[in-house]
Formats: sequence, C-alpha cells, structure tokens
Amino acid sequence: MAEGDGLLSVDYEVFGKVQGVFFRKYTQAQGKKLGVVGWVQNTDYGSVKGQIQGPTVKVRQLQEWLRKTGSPKSNIEKAEFRNEKKIAHLDHSDFCIVK
Repeated sequence: MAEGDGLLSVDYEVFGKVQGVFFRKYTQAQGKKLGVVGWVQNTDYGSVKGQIQGPTVKVRQLQEWLRKTGSPKSNIEKAEFRNEKKIAHLDHSDFCIVK
C-alpha cells in the first residue's frame, strides 16, 4: 500500500431531511460502490448515523458524499465526523443498513 492508503475508521452523523428519503439505501449503495464497509442507521431524533471503514481515500470520498450529496430527495444541514482513527483491520465485512 502506498503512503496514505492505510485503513481508517470514522463515525458519522448526518442532520437535516435525511429520514424518509431513502438516505440509508443510498448511503449503503455509495459505500459499496466505493468499496468501504460499515453501517448506517436512523436515530430516534431524525438524524442518520453510522460508521465507515476502509482505505483512507475511499473513506474521505464517502465523507464528502455524506456532507454534500446524500440521496436525491435529502436536504443535508450538516454532517459530523468523530472517533477517527487508523485501524489495522476492518471490523465489518459489508456495508449494512441497521434497523
């Protein structure tokens, strides 16, 4: 692996109109398209949260997608990222929607 291509894990939460607009489904599809793993879940208070793990450059691409794009009918107010850390191996084998 080239320098900067290590594995990264980051937790996220997206706020705005992100429930009832297929946000989880699009997030899962985008994660799979980029080749990252993790999960996405609705919260009880209207946001969407989850975790992304994978090569740093791919994690950054999904972070940017969560910050600015989202699903076609979503309206993202803000995206917060926390607990970012380098990891030696992936904790997940797929990108899942948690009910």
